[in-house]
Amino acid sequence: MTSFSELGSPSPGSTAWRALLALAVVFILLATTGWTAVKSHRGAPDALSASISAWRHGSLGGRALPDPYGSPRTLGRWLDSLTTAQTGRLVRRYPLAVGNLNGAPVDLRYRANRVALTRARADERKRMHDTRLTPLGRSDAARRMHRYEDLLITGRQILSFDPSGAGRAAEVFGDLAHANRVSIVVPGVDTDILTFQKTGRPYTATVGMARALYENQRADAPDAKTAVIAWADYTSPAGIGMDAATGKLAAQGAVRLRALVDALPSLSRVSLMCHSYGSVVCGVAARDLPPKVTDIAVAGSPGMRADRVSDLGTSARVWAMRDSGDWIQDIPHLEFGGLGHGADPVSSGFGARVLSADGADGHAGYFEPGTTSLDNFARVGIGAVQSVSCGNGDDCTAGLR
Repeated sequence: MTSFSELGSPSPGSTAWRALLALAVVFILLATTGWTAVKSHRGAPDALSASISAWRHGSLGGRALPDPYGSPRTLGRWLDSLTTAQTGRLVRRYPLAVGNLNGAPVDLRYRANRVALTRARADERKRMHDTRLTPLGRSDAARRMHRYEDLLITGRQILSFDPSGAGRAAEVFGDLAHANRVSIVVPGVDTDILTFQKTGRPYTATVGMARALYENQRADAPDAKTAVIAWADYTSPAGIGMDAATGKLAAQGAVRLRALVDALPSLSRVSLMCHSYGSVVCGVAARDLPPKVTDIAVAGSPGMRADRVSDLGTSARVWAMRDSGDWIQDIPHLEFGGLGHGADPVSSGFGARVLSADGADGHAGYFEPGTTSLDNFARVGIGAVQSVSCGNGDDCTAGLR
């Protein structure tokens, strides 16, 4: 990528001058294309950190608890050695810690997150009637309380939950513990606990995207052991501004994404389905992902913080798609002084396998049922890569076996 020092002082007509003008266009376009700002929830102290701290100082049977950020395999073996009564005690004492513990059996995480959600719902119900809060604060509490009620509906499998700040969550569709094909949906900007799912335009939110992908995969391969994770478990940029134009939050999200992948069953094959700023997260994470990640597919990408596929440092196949009506195509694809996210993933010079996005209808429509874009995501996820529909006249299946 071009650095500031390489460009020198900008003068009219210079590369630096053109780059600065392009970045100005970036911010103008961001301001007019729906990346609207939302305010983070500023309430209780960091509940997850408090639970992790309590875990670190806790004990079971007179022995200290293991490092919550230790090896997932080591944590898994330790938890498997416990009795039902002992794991139940951990869930009651440290529900947020257990619910976010990479390496814990998924059923245990689901159970712990139900406890954490139940407690969080009770807290928000109290805040709804707290006269010390402004009407806006009480309204925010009501919205959160109803969101937690939704997440507590019987049958939902909440893999992670954190009520702190704007809130984070991840949900599983399918049998993750026994899946041999796992797809992870990584969403873009303005993703938090309140936008995790939507009633109107459901397939533009993380839950709707993942559910549609899972149902399409089941239709394409009903006998396959598949699972899809709706992964809104990183802090995404809140609307326009520097966070959306830089890789800071992507780097933090990449650490969390790698930790999730490392904790998945070693024999599973993993595909990342990355939308918008989520593709920046996937690009940053790519270099350190294990070989079990066989495919990275991006849609509506502002860039992956790389000039070409080889710069990603991954053995995974890299796929890219963009609808002809997606406004993201008007964003200059460059990186200058830390701003911007690099080359356009659907450009021929980048080297990704270009997929058709027929039917996607703009930036937020890639997971709409009935679209070629969703079907392509599904086929990549189940490993049927030779049957995908290519885009832009690209021979995207060349060399595949």
